[in-house]
Amino acid sequence: MEFRLQAVWLTSRKDRLKAEPQTHRSMIMNLQNSFLGRLTERLPLSVRLTLGAALYDSFLLRLTKRLASGLQRLDPGRAARHVNFILRFQQADGGFAGREGGSDLYYTSFAVRTLALLDALDHSRCQNIATYLKSAAAAKREYSLIDLVSWLYSVMTVQLIGNLAPFSGDTESFADEVTASLEAFRRPDGGYAKTNEGGAGSTYHTFLAALCYELLGRSAPDVAGIERFVLSRRRDDGGFVEIGQMRRSGANPTAAAAALLKQFGSMDDQTKGGIETFLSKVRGDEGGFRANTQIPFCDLLSTFTALLTANELGFAKRIDSESCLRYVNQLECSEGGFRGAAWDGGADPEYTFYGLGALALLQAPVA
Repeated sequence: MEFRLQAVWLTSRKDRLKAEPQTHRSMIMNLQNSFLGRLTERLPLSVRLTLGAALYDSFLLRLTKRLASGLQRLDPGRAARHVNFILRFQQADGGFAGREGGSDLYYTSFAVRTLALLDALDHSRCQNIATYLKSAAAAKREYSLIDLVSWLYSVMTVQLIGNLAPFSGDTESFADEVTASLEAFRRPDGGYAKTNEGGAGSTYHTFLAALCYELLGRSAPDVAGIERFVLSRRRDDGGFVEIGQMRRSGANPTAAAAALLKQFGSMDDQTKGGIETFLSKVRGDEGGFRANTQIPFCDLLSTFTALLTANELGFAKRIDSESCLRYVNQLECSEGGFRGAAWDGGADPEYTFYGLGALALLQAPVA
């Protein structure tokens, strides 16, 4: 299915922004399904009205509030180094690049959210980023779902923080087209597949599909089917797997499953205890967390998602935060930015977001 979208900035009141300064938008991770057509039409009025409400009562709001709270105590000089590092990735068109290539919606979204968490998005910067987002929306090329999600969150963030004026015009069919396209990825097992050719659901992509519904202010259809799918991915080690054929759980699909079950009110004590046990098994000698029990080294993404899960499920206080903090600090570059792991020779906006997020979770008070 192909449908089109053109940028429309979401309206918001200045007083609401001032009343809730910590509601900066947070992260959506990798999704490589390519199904979205050209972004050339406008967001409908119904979506504009529901997006803000959805984000003020969501998984993403809880995440951003927690991260913003933890980063309040970050040394100003240290924060400035990371701001300057992120800004080095900004391109002439206003967007942000990764380690190579030009502006990219995915890396722009990480840069925008990192700058927002560090309170470094002023009106001028928001306008420059908006210029790129408008041009990206008008470009005549294929976009993946991650591009759509990255674009939407970047649009909302720069519009809300920069108090940018909205464009005019609406296309009321947009939300229906998005949800119809999402359902093209739904599989008989209850989950959402990685691609429209995939025969089985993916834990991670099901999580992202649910977030997309939340973004649109809609409920995913057949939530009970999604719950059954997620629970079918649980393994004897207490964690969850990405695809059904896997026997060994992973940190990242476990985090996605935990977020879904909590969102749907299906997280019981037995499942929570199993997740805690599994995460204790992927704790590495370096102090962080590993992607699974067979990988010998820790990485920043797995460390961030494990810490987030522990915070969400209420057992963060049982993590050795001191050694974990040492590990995260070792990945911080002196000139700003974070590497993805000890073996990683570079840094970029994505891993800088994970690094700052991990610092925020480790420094924030735990229940």
